[in-house]
Amino acid sequence: MESLRNIREPQQAQGPAAILAIGTANPANCYYQQDYPDFLFRVTNSDHKIELKEKFKRICEKSKTKKRYLHLSEEFLKANPNICSYKAPSLDPRQDMLIPEVPKLGKEASLKAIEEWGQPISNITHLIFCTASCVDMPGRLSTRQAPRP
Repeated sequence: MESLRNIREPQQAQGPAAILAIGTANPANCYYQQDYPDFLFRVTNSDHKIELKEKFKRICEKSKTKKRYLHLSEEFLKANPNICSYKAPSLDPRQDMLIPEVPKLGKEASLKAIEEWGQPISNITHLIFCTASCVDMPGRLSTRQAPRP
C-alpha cells in the first residue's frame, strides 16, 4: 500500500483547483444573425415560406445573438443536399465534416489558452475541452459500416 501512496502523492494537487486560462476557437464561416434567416431559407430552398421566414426573423432578433459561426458553407450544402432536405438522412455527411474539424478547433483553443497561461506545456496537469457539436457519437453505425434495412 505504501508504494501506491508514493506514486499518487506527487500527482495530487497542492491547493484548490483553479482555471488558469481559457481559449476559444470558432469555425471560419461567420453569419451575422440579421442575415441568417435569409441564408437559411435560401440554402434550404424555402424562400417561398414567407410567414415562417418572418417568424424566424423575429426569433433571431429576440435572441440577442449577434453572430453565428458554422462549419457549414453554401458550397458544402450544395455538395450535400440531404442536409437541407426535410427528413432526408444527413447525419453521416455532417459527422464526416465534424470529425476532422472539431479537433482542429480544440487544438487552436488549447494553444490560445496555453499562450494566455504563459507556462510551459510540460506543466499542464489537466486540459478540458468542450464542444456542442457531438463530434462522434459512441455506438453510431455509419451506412458505410452496416447496411440499413
